[in-house]
Amino acid sequence: MGKIKLKELSTRAPEGLDKKETREKTEKLVAELDELQNLLFAEGKHSVLVVIQGMDGSGKDGVIRNVLGNMNPQGVTVKSYKAPTAEELSHDFLWRIHQYAPARGMIQVFNRSHYEDILITRVHKWCDDETAVKRMKAINDFEQLLQEHNHTHILKFYLHISPEEQHERLSERMKDPAKMWKYNEKDFEEAKLWDVYMQMYEECFNECNRPEWTIVPADQNWYKEYIIASAVHELLSGLGMQFPGLKK
Repeated sequence: MGKIKLKELSTRAPEGLDKKETREKTEKLVAELDELQNLLFAEGKHSVLVVIQGMDGSGKDGVIRNVLGNMNPQGVTVKSYKAPTAEELSHDFLWRIHQYAPARGMIQVFNRSHYEDILITRVHKWCDDETAVKRMKAINDFEQLLQEHNHTHILKFYLHISPEEQHERLSERMKDPAKMWKYNEKDFEEAKLWDVYMQMYEECFNECNRPEWTIVPADQNWYKEYIIASAVHELLSGLGMQFPGLKK
């Protein structure tokens, strides 16, 4: 894959794609994911790490709920990463990440992730470029470790929302009673740093690309959910899993 330039990538579904048909396909995929996750858990040979990154308002919570929320909660766990605690800051930056790496048979979802340590930290100048380069190498080594030594399959999604759609969604949080709890006045301040965030994300995609990122058009929830459901389904169905026989 060549260098990713977010401005060159659409945030919307392809022209003419049928919304109703796509939703029906997503529903079928989600139903089958439940069975595939059960098989993953029973076989116990592979694990899956799903990394979901995106700007505020890009719909990370919604896609976790609507695509991955139908599976057995005994086999799927979600970890949301906020600002690090004092204890976490006293360790290396991957300490709080590694302890949530998925065990074999499990699907682990990261709502934000270790990539925050080369994104928001750089945008706000809490991390200099030299340190960021070292962290990118550490991230690549960490992901390689998971893939090679624990049969962990990593899917990394960036929810690619437009600044116009983001502004609309953030504004909605001030008006819709069901969404007011999500409102954070700092979100609008962060949105002013859009161009810097895009630069940091692009460097992240281009330097930490084993496995590569999937850039998901996120202005329309129905299309975003279809893309992610398809990717998870393709991964699990391609593992050649089988139910183990009777234990001897």
